[in-house]
Amino acid sequence: MARMIAFYNSEVDRFDKFQVGTEKKVREAKVDDFIDNDPKKIKWTRGLKQELAKGRRFSFDPSCLTRGLYRPYSKQWLYFSRQLNEMVLQMPRFFPSAHLKNVALGFSSSESRSSFSVLITDEVASLHAVDMVGSQYLPLYIYDKAKEEDEESLFTTTGLKSTGCYTRRDGITDAGLAHLQAAYPMPGEGSSITKEDLFYYIYGLLHSPDYRDRYADNLGKELPRIPAVKPFCDFRAFSKAGRDLAHWHLNYETVVPYEGVKFAVPKGKSSDRSPADYRVTKMKFAKTRDPVTNKSVNDKTTVIYNEWITIRGIPLEAYEYVVNGKPALEWVMERQAVTTDKDSGIVNDANLWAIETMNNPRYPLELFLRVITVSLETMKIVRALPSLDEKTEK
Repeated sequence: MARMIAFYNSEVDRFDKFQVGTEKKVREAKVDDFIDNDPKKIKWTRGLKQELAKGRRFSFDPSCLTRGLYRPYSKQWLYFSRQLNEMVLQMPRFFPSAHLKNVALGFSSSESRSSFSVLITDEVASLHAVDMVGSQYLPLYIYDKAKEEDEESLFTTTGLKSTGCYTRRDGITDAGLAHLQAAYPMPGEGSSITKEDLFYYIYGLLHSPDYRDRYADNLGKELPRIPAVKPFCDFRAFSKAGRDLAHWHLNYETVVPYEGVKFAVPKGKSSDRSPADYRVTKMKFAKTRDPVTNKSVNDKTTVIYNEWITIRGIPLEAYEYVVNGKPALEWVMERQAVTTDKDSGIVNDANLWAIETMNNPRYPLELFLRVITVSLETMKIVRALPSLDEKTEK
Protein backbone atom coordinates (compact mmCIF):
# COMPACT_ATOMS: atom_id res chain seq x y z
CA MET A 1 0.00 0.00 0.00
CA ALA A 2 2.85 2.37 0.81
CA ARG A 3 4.42 1.69 -2.60
CA MET A 4 1.09 2.13 -4.40
CA ILE A 5 0.37 5.41 -2.63
CA ALA A 6 3.86 6.68 -3.45
CA PHE A 7 3.34 5.76 -7.10
CA TYR A 8 -0.07 7.43 -7.15
CA ASN A 9 1.41 10.64 -5.72
CA SER A 10 4.16 10.59 -8.35
CA GLU A 11 1.44 10.33 -11.02
CA VAL A 12 -0.32 13.35 -9.47
CA ASP A 13 2.94 15.33 -9.64
CA ARG A 14 3.56 14.29 -13.22
CA PHE A 15 -0.02 15.07 -14.24
CA ASP A 16 0.01 18.47 -12.58
CA LYS A 17 3.14 19.50 -14.47
CA PHE A 18 1.60 18.33 -17.70
CA GLN A 19 -1.76 20.03 -17.11
CA VAL A 20 -0.84 23.36 -15.53
CA GLY A 21 -3.69 25.84 -16.04
CA THR A 22 -6.00 23.30 -17.66
CA GLU A 23 -9.71 23.50 -16.81
CA LYS A 24 -11.15 20.82 -14.53
CA LYS A 25 -13.31 19.12 -17.21
CA VAL A 26 -10.38 18.94 -19.60
CA ARG A 27 -8.14 17.50 -16.86
CA GLU A 28 -10.66 14.74 -16.10
CA ALA A 29 -11.03 13.87 -19.77
CA LYS A 30 -7.28 13.48 -20.22
CA VAL A 31 -6.64 11.19 -17.22
CA ASP A 32 -7.22 7.89 -19.06
CA ASP A 33 -4.77 8.80 -21.81
CA PHE A 34 -2.14 9.97 -19.35
CA ILE A 35 -1.89 7.50 -16.46
CA ASP A 36 0.44 4.52 -16.21
CA ASN A 37 -1.78 1.42 -16.09
CA ASP A 38 0.92 -1.04 -15.01
CA PRO A 39 -1.05 -3.42 -12.69
CA LYS A 40 2.14 -4.18 -10.75
CA LYS A 41 2.16 -0.56 -9.55
CA ILE A 42 -1.50 0.36 -9.07
CA LYS A 43 -5.13 -0.63 -9.66
CA TRP A 44 -6.92 2.40 -11.05
CA THR A 45 -10.59 2.84 -10.23
CA ARG A 46 -13.06 5.48 -11.32
CA GLY A 47 -12.83 7.22 -7.95
CA LEU A 48 -9.03 7.19 -7.86
CA LYS A 49 -8.88 8.72 -11.34
CA GLN A 50 -11.17 11.51 -10.14
CA GLU A 51 -8.87 12.14 -7.17
CA LEU A 52 -5.90 12.34 -9.55
CA ALA A 53 -7.71 14.87 -11.75
CA LYS A 54 -8.34 17.02 -8.65
CA GLY A 55 -4.65 16.87 -7.74
CA ARG A 56 -5.27 15.20 -4.38
CA ARG A 57 -2.37 13.43 -2.68
CA PHE A 58 -2.45 10.73 -0.02
CA SER A 59 -0.16 9.42 2.68
CA PHE A 60 0.02 5.95 4.19
CA ASP A 61 -2.04 5.78 7.38
CA PRO A 62 -1.39 2.74 9.64
CA SER A 63 -4.76 3.26 11.36
CA CYS A 64 -6.46 2.20 8.11
CA LEU A 65 -5.13 -1.34 8.50
CA THR A 66 -7.83 -3.71 9.72
CA ARG A 67 -8.89 -7.31 9.36
CA GLY A 68 -11.73 -7.96 6.97
CA LEU A 69 -13.93 -10.88 5.95
CA TYR A 70 -12.91 -11.55 2.35
CA ARG A 71 -14.72 -14.83 1.74
CA PRO A 72 -16.66 -17.20 4.05
CA TYR A 73 -14.41 -18.15 6.98
CA SER A 74 -11.47 -16.41 5.34
CA LYS A 75 -10.03 -13.14 6.64
CA GLN A 76 -7.40 -10.89 5.13
CA TRP A 77 -5.71 -7.66 6.05
CA LEU A 78 -7.45 -4.68 4.51
CA TYR A 79 -6.36 -1.08 4.03
CA PHE A 80 -9.78 0.44 4.74
CA SER A 81 -9.97 3.95 3.29
CA ARG A 82 -12.82 5.80 1.66
CA GLN A 83 -10.35 7.38 -0.77
CA LEU A 84 -8.54 4.16 -1.76
CA ASN A 85 -11.38 1.63 -1.60
CA GLU A 86 -14.05 1.95 -4.23
CA MET A 87 -17.66 2.43 -3.05
CA VAL A 88 -17.35 1.72 0.67
CA LEU A 89 -20.89 3.12 1.03
CA GLN A 90 -22.24 2.65 4.60
CA MET A 91 -19.62 0.16 5.81
CA PRO A 92 -17.59 2.84 7.71
CA ARG A 93 -20.72 3.54 9.78
CA PHE A 94 -21.01 -0.15 10.67
CA PHE A 95 -17.34 -0.70 11.56
CA PRO A 96 -15.69 2.70 12.10
CA SER A 97 -12.98 1.21 14.33
CA ALA A 98 -11.82 -2.08 15.76
CA HIS A 99 -12.58 -0.60 19.18
CA LEU A 100 -16.30 -0.23 18.41
CA LYS A 101 -18.04 -3.59 18.42
CA ASN A 102 -20.82 -4.49 16.02
CA VAL A 103 -22.29 -7.35 14.00
CA ALA A 104 -24.00 -7.24 10.62
CA LEU A 105 -26.16 -9.72 8.73
CA GLY A 106 -24.85 -10.28 5.22
CA PHE A 107 -27.06 -11.86 2.59
CA SER A 108 -27.31 -12.26 -1.17
CA SER A 109 -28.23 -9.11 -3.05
CA SER A 110 -31.46 -9.23 -5.02
CA GLU A 111 -29.41 -9.51 -8.25
CA SER A 112 -28.37 -13.03 -7.23
CA ARG A 113 -30.89 -15.27 -8.94
CA SER A 114 -29.24 -18.68 -8.56
CA SER A 115 -29.21 -19.08 -4.78
CA PHE A 116 -29.68 -17.29 -1.48
CA SER A 117 -26.92 -17.13 1.11
CA VAL A 118 -26.54 -15.54 4.54
CA LEU A 119 -23.62 -15.05 6.94
CA ILE A 120 -23.01 -12.85 9.97
CA THR A 121 -19.84 -10.79 10.38
CA ASP A 122 -18.25 -8.72 13.14
CA GLU A 123 -15.68 -7.12 10.84
CA VAL A 124 -15.63 -5.16 7.59
CA ALA A 125 -16.79 -7.52 4.84
CA SER A 126 -16.16 -7.74 1.12
CA LEU A 127 -18.89 -7.13 -1.44
CA HIS A 128 -18.48 -10.80 -2.40
CA ALA A 129 -18.02 -12.36 1.04
CA VAL A 130 -21.55 -13.77 1.17
CA ASP A 131 -22.47 -13.97 -2.52
CA MET A 132 -20.20 -13.74 -5.57
CA VAL A 133 -22.86 -11.72 -7.41
CA GLY A 134 -23.05 -9.24 -4.55
CA SER A 135 -23.83 -9.01 -0.84
CA GLN A 136 -25.85 -6.60 1.26
CA TYR A 137 -25.32 -5.96 4.96
CA LEU A 138 -27.69 -4.80 7.69
CA PRO A 139 -26.10 -4.01 11.10
CA LEU A 140 -27.20 -4.36 14.69
CA TYR A 141 -25.86 -0.84 15.34
CA ILE A 142 -25.01 2.24 13.27
CA TYR A 143 -22.23 4.62 14.37
CA ASP A 144 -22.44 8.30 13.44
CA LYS A 145 -19.67 10.83 13.86
CA ALA A 146 -20.46 13.05 16.83
CA LYS A 147 -21.30 16.70 16.48
CA GLU A 148 -19.17 18.98 18.65
CA GLU A 149 -22.15 20.30 20.59
CA ASP A 150 -23.23 16.75 21.50
CA GLU A 151 -19.93 15.69 23.07
CA GLU A 152 -21.17 15.57 26.65
CA SER A 153 -23.71 12.87 25.81
CA LEU A 154 -21.29 10.70 23.82
CA PHE A 155 -19.02 7.87 24.69
CA THR A 156 -15.40 8.31 23.68
CA THR A 157 -13.19 5.57 22.30
CA THR A 158 -9.44 5.92 22.22
CA GLY A 159 -7.33 5.21 19.17
CA LEU A 160 -9.67 6.84 16.69
CA LYS A 161 -9.03 9.74 14.37
CA SER A 162 -10.42 13.21 15.02
CA THR A 163 -12.20 13.42 18.39
CA GLY A 164 -12.77 9.69 18.63
CA CYS A 165 -16.43 10.33 19.46
CA TYR A 166 -19.39 8.53 17.92
CA THR A 167 -23.06 8.21 18.65
CA ARG A 168 -24.48 4.71 18.44
CA ARG A 169 -28.02 4.00 17.34
CA ASP A 170 -29.91 0.80 16.66
CA GLY A 171 -30.03 -0.61 13.16
CA ILE A 172 -33.58 -1.82 13.85
CA THR A 173 -35.97 1.09 14.22
CA ASP A 174 -38.51 1.52 17.00
CA ALA A 175 -41.26 1.25 14.39
CA GLY A 176 -39.85 -2.01 13.09
CA LEU A 177 -39.74 -3.50 16.57
CA ALA A 178 -43.27 -2.29 17.36
CA HIS A 179 -44.58 -3.86 14.13
CA LEU A 180 -43.18 -7.24 15.13
CA GLN A 181 -44.31 -6.93 18.75
CA ALA A 182 -47.89 -6.20 17.63
CA ALA A 183 -48.01 -9.62 15.98
CA TYR A 184 -47.92 -11.21 19.46
CA PRO A 185 -50.70 -9.51 21.47
CA MET A 186 -50.88 -12.05 24.29
CA PRO A 187 -49.67 -10.69 27.66
CA GLY A 188 -45.94 -11.17 28.16
CA GLU A 189 -45.25 -12.08 24.51
CA GLY A 190 -44.70 -9.15 22.16
CA SER A 191 -43.69 -6.72 24.90
CA SER A 192 -40.83 -9.01 25.92
CA ILE A 193 -39.16 -8.91 22.49
CA THR A 194 -36.02 -6.76 22.24
CA LYS A 195 -34.24 -5.47 19.14
CA GLU A 196 -31.48 -8.04 19.66
CA ASP A 197 -34.12 -10.78 19.82
CA LEU A 198 -35.49 -9.56 16.48
CA PHE A 199 -32.01 -9.27 14.93
CA TYR A 200 -31.15 -12.89 15.75
CA TYR A 201 -34.66 -14.04 14.87
CA ILE A 202 -34.00 -12.73 11.36
CA TYR A 203 -30.67 -14.59 11.21
CA GLY A 204 -32.30 -17.83 12.30
CA LEU A 205 -35.23 -17.39 9.91
CA LEU A 206 -32.97 -16.69 6.90
CA HIS A 207 -31.39 -20.12 7.44
CA SER A 208 -34.76 -21.89 7.28
CA PRO A 209 -35.11 -24.15 4.21
CA ASP A 210 -38.89 -23.63 4.43
CA TYR A 211 -38.45 -19.86 4.34
CA ARG A 212 -36.06 -19.98 1.38
CA ASP A 213 -38.40 -22.23 -0.60
CA ARG A 214 -41.55 -20.25 0.20
CA TYR A 215 -40.06 -16.84 -0.61
CA ALA A 216 -37.63 -17.86 -3.36
CA ASP A 217 -39.24 -15.61 -5.97
CA ASN A 218 -39.13 -12.56 -3.72
CA LEU A 219 -35.54 -13.18 -2.60
CA GLY A 220 -34.44 -12.85 -6.23
CA LYS A 221 -36.13 -9.45 -6.60
CA GLU A 222 -35.96 -7.51 -3.35
CA LEU A 223 -34.72 -7.38 0.23
CA PRO A 224 -35.88 -10.34 2.34
CA ARG A 225 -39.36 -9.90 3.75
CA ILE A 226 -39.60 -11.02 7.35
CA PRO A 227 -42.81 -12.75 8.48
CA ALA A 228 -43.92 -12.97 12.10
CA VAL A 229 -44.12 -16.71 12.66
CA LYS A 230 -46.90 -18.26 14.72
CA PRO A 231 -47.00 -19.32 17.52
CA PHE A 232 -44.82 -17.15 19.78
CA CYS A 233 -42.76 -20.15 20.91
CA ASP A 234 -41.62 -20.52 17.29
CA PHE A 235 -40.42 -16.90 17.31
CA ARG A 236 -38.37 -17.70 20.40
CA ALA A 237 -37.01 -20.84 18.76
CA PHE A 238 -35.87 -18.93 15.65
CA SER A 239 -34.33 -16.18 17.79
CA LYS A 240 -32.38 -18.67 19.91
CA ALA A 241 -31.29 -20.53 16.77
CA GLY A 242 -30.03 -17.25 15.31
CA ARG A 243 -27.97 -16.57 18.43
CA ASP A 244 -26.58 -20.10 18.39
CA LEU A 245 -25.72 -19.85 14.69
CA ALA A 246 -24.03 -16.49 15.29
CA HIS A 247 -21.91 -18.09 18.02
CA TRP A 248 -20.56 -20.73 15.65
CA HIS A 249 -20.20 -18.41 12.65
CA LEU A 250 -18.43 -15.59 14.49
CA ASN A 251 -16.20 -17.69 16.74
CA TYR A 252 -15.11 -20.20 14.12
CA GLU A 253 -11.41 -19.55 14.81
CA THR A 254 -11.68 -20.62 18.45
CA VAL A 255 -14.23 -23.46 18.50
CA VAL A 256 -12.99 -26.96 19.26
CA PRO A 257 -11.51 -28.64 16.14
CA TYR A 258 -13.37 -31.74 14.98
CA GLU A 259 -11.73 -34.77 16.57
CA GLY A 260 -13.25 -37.56 14.49
CA VAL A 261 -10.65 -37.49 11.69
CA LYS A 262 -7.45 -39.49 11.36
CA PHE A 263 -4.15 -38.36 9.92
CA ALA A 264 -2.17 -40.48 7.53
CA VAL A 265 1.62 -40.15 7.72
CA PRO A 266 3.78 -41.24 4.75
CA LYS A 267 6.09 -44.20 5.30
CA GLY A 268 9.43 -43.18 6.71
CA LYS A 269 8.07 -39.88 8.04
CA SER A 270 7.98 -39.36 11.79
CA SER A 271 4.66 -38.43 13.39
CA ASP A 272 6.51 -35.59 15.14
CA ARG A 273 5.74 -32.27 13.50
CA SER A 274 7.89 -29.21 12.86
CA PRO A 275 6.32 -25.85 11.88
CA ALA A 276 7.43 -26.41 8.27
CA ASP A 277 5.36 -29.60 8.10
CA TYR A 278 2.16 -27.55 8.34
CA ARG A 279 2.89 -25.40 5.31
CA VAL A 280 0.05 -25.65 2.80
CA THR A 281 0.19 -24.83 -0.90
CA LYS A 282 -3.13 -26.26 -2.10
CA MET A 283 -5.43 -28.73 -0.37
CA LYS A 284 -7.11 -31.26 -2.63
CA PHE A 285 -9.49 -34.18 -2.40
CA ALA A 286 -8.20 -37.71 -2.72
CA LYS A 287 -9.51 -39.68 -5.67
CA THR A 288 -11.63 -42.82 -5.74
CA ARG A 289 -13.45 -44.88 -8.37
CA ASP A 290 -17.17 -44.48 -8.94
CA PRO A 291 -18.55 -48.04 -8.61
CA VAL A 292 -21.12 -47.40 -11.36
CA THR A 293 -19.15 -45.50 -14.00
CA ASN A 294 -15.67 -46.61 -12.93
CA LYS A 295 -14.55 -43.01 -13.42
CA SER A 296 -12.21 -41.21 -11.06
CA VAL A 297 -14.15 -38.93 -8.69
CA ASN A 298 -13.38 -36.85 -5.60
CA ASP A 299 -13.38 -38.69 -2.30
CA LYS A 300 -14.60 -35.93 0.02
CA THR A 301 -13.96 -38.02 3.12
CA THR A 302 -10.23 -37.55 2.50
CA VAL A 303 -8.29 -34.33 1.93
CA ILE A 304 -4.62 -34.25 1.04
CA TYR A 305 -3.38 -31.26 3.06
CA ASN A 306 0.23 -31.41 1.87
CA GLU A 307 2.84 -34.06 1.09
CA TRP A 308 3.13 -35.00 4.77
CA ILE A 309 -0.44 -34.73 6.04
CA THR A 310 -3.60 -36.42 4.76
CA ILE A 311 -6.90 -35.97 6.61
CA ARG A 312 -9.15 -39.04 6.60
CA GLY A 313 -12.63 -39.68 7.97
CA ILE A 314 -14.17 -36.29 7.17
CA PRO A 315 -17.96 -36.65 7.67
CA LEU A 316 -19.85 -36.03 4.44
CA GLU A 317 -22.57 -34.21 6.43
CA ALA A 318 -20.10 -31.36 6.92
CA TYR A 319 -20.38 -30.52 3.22
CA GLU A 320 -24.11 -29.92 3.57
CA TYR A 321 -23.46 -26.48 5.09
CA VAL A 322 -23.32 -24.30 1.99
CA VAL A 323 -22.60 -20.56 1.99
CA ASN A 324 -21.81 -18.35 -1.00
CA GLY A 325 -22.48 -21.12 -3.46
CA LYS A 326 -20.43 -23.98 -2.03
CA PRO A 327 -19.65 -25.85 1.20
CA ALA A 328 -17.89 -23.79 3.86
CA LEU A 329 -15.19 -26.47 3.98
CA GLU A 330 -14.43 -25.96 0.31
CA TRP A 331 -14.01 -22.22 0.91
CA VAL A 332 -11.35 -23.10 3.48
CA MET A 333 -9.63 -25.38 0.99
CA GLU A 334 -9.67 -22.67 -1.67
CA ARG A 335 -8.46 -19.78 0.49
CA GLN A 336 -5.90 -21.60 2.65
CA ALA A 337 -3.43 -21.83 -0.19
CA VAL A 338 -0.65 -20.00 -2.00
CA THR A 339 -1.78 -18.13 -5.11
CA THR A 340 -0.30 -15.46 -7.36
CA ASP A 341 -2.40 -12.78 -9.00
CA LYS A 342 -1.39 -12.89 -12.66
CA ASP A 343 -1.88 -9.16 -13.28
CA SER A 344 -0.24 -7.61 -10.21
CA GLY A 345 2.14 -10.42 -9.37
CA ILE A 346 1.05 -10.20 -5.71
CA VAL A 347 1.48 -13.51 -3.88
CA ASN A 348 -1.32 -14.36 -1.44
CA ASP A 349 0.23 -16.86 0.98
CA ALA A 350 -2.08 -18.24 3.68
CA ASN A 351 0.96 -19.46 5.60
CA LEU A 352 2.05 -15.86 6.18
CA TRP A 353 -1.33 -15.06 7.75
CA ALA A 354 -0.94 -18.17 9.93
CA ILE A 355 2.54 -17.26 11.15
CA GLU A 356 2.56 -13.45 11.17
CA THR A 357 -1.04 -12.73 12.23
CA MET A 358 -2.19 -15.84 14.10
CA ASN A 359 1.27 -16.85 15.44
CA ASN A 360 0.36 -20.42 14.62
CA PRO A 361 1.81 -22.33 11.64
CA ARG A 362 -0.90 -24.99 12.19
CA TYR A 363 -3.67 -22.42 11.60
CA PRO A 364 -4.74 -23.63 8.09
CA LEU A 365 -5.06 -27.23 9.27
CA GLU A 366 -6.81 -26.29 12.50
CA LEU A 367 -9.16 -23.94 10.62
CA PHE A 368 -10.24 -26.82 8.39
CA LEU A 369 -10.98 -28.97 11.44
CA ARG A 370 -12.78 -26.12 13.22
CA VAL A 371 -15.00 -25.46 10.19
CA ILE A 372 -15.96 -29.15 10.18
CA THR A 373 -17.28 -28.52 13.71
CA VAL A 374 -19.01 -25.31 12.61
CA SER A 375 -20.61 -27.04 9.62
CA LEU A 376 -21.95 -29.97 11.64
CA GLU A 377 -23.31 -27.70 14.39
CA THR A 378 -24.90 -25.39 11.80
CA MET A 379 -26.75 -28.22 10.11
CA LYS A 380 -27.87 -29.58 13.49
CA ILE A 381 -29.43 -26.19 14.30
CA VAL A 382 -30.97 -25.77 10.82
CA ARG A 383 -32.61 -29.21 10.93
CA ALA A 384 -34.18 -28.37 14.29
CA LEU A 385 -35.76 -25.09 13.11
CA PRO A 386 -39.58 -24.94 13.33
CA SER A 387 -41.45 -25.43 10.09
CA LEU A 388 -43.38 -22.49 8.65
CA ASP A 389 -47.05 -23.38 8.83
CA GLU A 390 -49.89 -21.70 6.95
CA LYS A 391 -50.56 -19.37 9.89
CA THR A 392 -47.27 -17.60 9.27
CA GLU A 393 -47.91 -13.90 8.72
CA LYS A 394 -46.12 -11.71 6.21
